Amino acid sequence: MSRFTVTETGIQDLRVIERRRLGDERGFLSRLFCAEELASAGWAQPIVQINHTWTQARGTVRGMHFQHPPHAEMKLVTCLRGRVWDVGLDLRAGSPTFLHWRAVELSADNGRALLIPQGFAHGFQALTDDCELLYLHSASYAAQAEGGLSATDPTLGIEWPLPIALQSARDLRHPAVTSEFTGLDLHS
Repeated sequence: MSRFTVTETGIQDLRVIERRRLGDERGFLSRLFCAEELASAGWAQPIVQINHTWTQARGTVRGMHFQHPPHAEMKLVTCLRGRVWDVGLDLRAGSPTFLHWRAVELSADNGRALLIPQGFAHGFQALTDDCELLYLHSASYAAQAEGGLSATDPTLGIEWPLPIALQSARDLRHPAVTSEFTGLDLHS
């Protein structure tokens, strides 16, 4: 019996992973990752980096971040404390869902994770104070490959559930999508 339930989002390869918790009066055990079981959900690479973030204030937005090929990465994002509105944005060149996004609420209580494939931007909004996220990455961070788009770009139309209270100076400098942006070519 699998410890995971995989739900499609309507965008190819972007999936919600729900973890089955085994619990009793002491608490629970939840498997965070299993390469064998998550292969069918699209995770086909080793985990090469694990990151932990803390976001202090409700309404804070981080994103929309990605890495350019050949450093494109998959991410499995989990909320360890608080609640977040987690967003995956399709940037794959030629994709029928290019520039489409989906969001899911991740929380310490619901046991969900968002599996974000290569060629996607990622961002989130903290729905509570004191949010902690755990990220599993298939590629190491490469500063020279870093990319980002404006989280408030009207072309993207991301519907943040709360007024944006805070963004980093770096995130505020991310550009809006222009007609010259044709997406990330993952095959070059």
